[in-house]
Amino acid sequence: MKCKHIKNNGEQCNANAMSDSNFCYLHNPDISEEEKRQAQTRGGQARGLTISQVLPDLPISEPNDAIMLIADTIKRVRAGEIDIKTANCLGFLTDKLLRAFEVAKLNDKVEFIEQAILEKRGKY
Repeated sequence: MKCKHIKNNGEQCNANAMSDSNFCYLHNPDISEEEKRQAQTRGGQARGLTISQVLPDLPISEPNDAIMLIADTIKRVRAGEIDIKTANCLGFLTDKLLRAFEVAKLNDKVEFIEQAILEKRGKY
């Protein structure tokens, strides 16, 4: 249900009404102006996510370590130990890390090939 408040221009507020009310949060006469002002000041701070317990350190120095991190994250999401947004962040960052490992490996191969070519040219 939409908020029943009528704005100064004669249009109805388009926000959803709060449960058990005919008004949205900002137009609800049961909520003090001070509470509304504090809520606006806080903005999205209340929606911020925090991990309730510190996750164990998982050193990631090679691609297999990143795979273990993904597996651990899946296990923790399924167990309800971490929220989906945190898991998505870990997944995104792990993907970036795996791509960095790929680039580093390709760079090593290119350097090896370049060195082999230079050595071969020096012999002939």
